[in-house]
Amino acid sequence: MHNTPYVRLDRDNAVVLLVDHQAGLLSLVRDIEPDRFKNNVLALADAAKFFNLPTILTTSFETGPNGPLMPELKALFQEAPYIARPGQINAWDNEDFVKAIKATGKKQLIIAGVVTEVCVAFPALSAIAEGFEVFVVADASGTFNELTRDAAWRRMEAAGAQMMTWFGVACELHRDWRNDIEGLGALCANHIPDYRNLMTAFNAQQAR
Repeated sequence: MHNTPYVRLDRDNAVVLLVDHQAGLLSLVRDIEPDRFKNNVLALADAAKFFNLPTILTTSFETGPNGPLMPELKALFQEAPYIARPGQINAWDNEDFVKAIKATGKKQLIIAGVVTEVCVAFPALSAIAEGFEVFVVADASGTFNELTRDAAWRRMEAAGAQMMTWFGVACELHRDWRNDIEGLGALCANHIPDYRNLMTAFNAQQAR
């Protein structure tokens, strides 16, 4: 293991890339239950909104078996760059996708997608090779099984990608609860049932 220094996510220097969360591909995800997976993807999307991070959506070969993008993502990011790749498997091979990323001026890429070893790993590795800092959201990315997932994680980690979860991303971006207790609390409560209980108790206490 090589020890790399702790690089924190910085809300002023990060862009979120949602890669190929398409109806056809979603049906291939077996390393995490479908309901939980969808919740995690939407939690990451809500975090991107909450922290006002530029977000880029891309799909691969929509007219083929991969199918259309999750409608919830389309609805959430109506103004965001939306790159429908005609065929490139690695999103980084699509000029418009890379242009959209570089246009944000951000150096930290928060990336999630389906499937992990292809749609996430290929652009992640390509971005690292070009000097970007890459943070992979493990629980908002999915694939066939644990074996393929673990192989993908190891490959990305070896290249320098940081593996995170949507909750870790949200907390690292937020830095300090006092920045917005209600806002972060609501984000967590909307996607973690047990967290709703915490917020309910907290709100009741505040009301007293």
